[in-house]
Amino acid sequence: MAEKPSEEPRPESAAPPDDAWEQFLRDSEAGVPASAPKEPSARARMVTERLRALDEAQAAAAGRKGRRFGRSRPVAPARPEGWRTGPAWRETDGRASRRRTVWSVVGVLTAAALAVVAVNPSAALSWLPGGLGGGGADASGASASGVDASGVEASPLAPETARPTGGPGEAEGIPTRERPFTGSPAARWEAGADAIRLPRAKTVNGVPAARIEEALRDTKEFLAAANLDPAVLKGGEPVKALALVDPLEADYLADLRAAVRRPTEDNDPVSAFTRFDPEKVDLVGDVRVRGRMTVAPDTETEGRALITADYTFVYGVARAGGDETTRVIVRRVLQVDAADPSRHQGTEGRLWIRDLASEIGNDDCREGDGLINPSFFSDLLSASPQAGETRDPYDRSTSVSREDECGVVSRT
Repeated sequence: MAEKPSEEPRPESAAPPDDAWEQFLRDSEAGVPASAPKEPSARARMVTERLRALDEAQAAAAGRKGRRFGRSRPVAPARPEGWRTGPAWRETDGRASRRRTVWSVVGVLTAAALAVVAVNPSAALSWLPGGLGGGGADASGASASGVDASGVEASPLAPETARPTGGPGEAEGIPTRERPFTGSPAARWEAGADAIRLPRAKTVNGVPAARIEEALRDTKEFLAAANLDPAVLKGGEPVKALALVDPLEADYLADLRAAVRRPTEDNDPVSAFTRFDPEKVDLVGDVRVRGRMTVAPDTETEGRALITADYTFVYGVARAGGDETTRVIVRRVLQVDAADPSRHQGTEGRLWIRDLASEIGNDDCREGDGLINPSFFSDLLSASPQAGETRDPYDRSTSVSREDECGVVSRT
């Protein structure tokens, strides 16, 4: 049974921070007394103290703040190294590699929650079971499309044409069902398959431009079928994506199908396909996408080119039937061979996947269930301490992770 607010002991009042008092004194001298810092409500202080105690306990157990970001693991042990949450690629006997790194979010949210409670107690309280604060208002007023409180829409980012030099800056606000990308860099990203742009096709390493163009289109179609198809996102079988894989990659294709139908720790379909449990989470809003696709000659083989598609997908998710909202960030790096059909064998209209690597931000690291399991703010209240490397899932300036481990996301 939920605790009654009236029965909660009132914690000791916390003094406003020094910088807030300094601002108050400056405003008072300027004749603006209305800016005086307000003492947090008893409920806000209670939640703040609980979160602070939890954070300190986790830091003591883990040696620092933060939580697991998830673990990377091979889908098919016989294949070369690749990733789910950050793959590295290597070709072995012509077979594709798949490995993932998964990042859970639970502990990382604690520090952010403390800040939100101080700035907007009612919004923070609304995240908790029962919605103690009510309303769930957005702290920044920015909508999922980047519209601020005054109704002015922020300009969308220009398409990515090269690897960024650093991660995106911080964004203010908390997500809601209506505005799932508030507080996320993805608020200014494009949505859906239109964000997957194809480079201009030209002859590369003896591979005709027409063959390059066909492979580029099929690569985009595979990414969309694996990460944007509504049926797949709700846990369905990725029929369209599987149909695009060259049947000559028989072992690889068999592994993918087995992963979907009988997920295991060593063969989990989320390393290739984005899938959620519709009984646990609702997908809210569109899917934000950012990345780029490139074509380069295969330096070891004449008549073959290598297509690399590096894209990050951001999903707004809410508890099924509830208001609590968070995000999942999935980065996929897909490497596809495009070959001159007069010199290399391949099935027309199908993809020869050399590597598929992934990073998943905000997955609880459970293995073998075939689904992404995001953590929500209220999960902090009962979460056990975790440790691991901290990563920014929005930072596309680095290569995907090469470590098979769980770690911590710095934000969602």
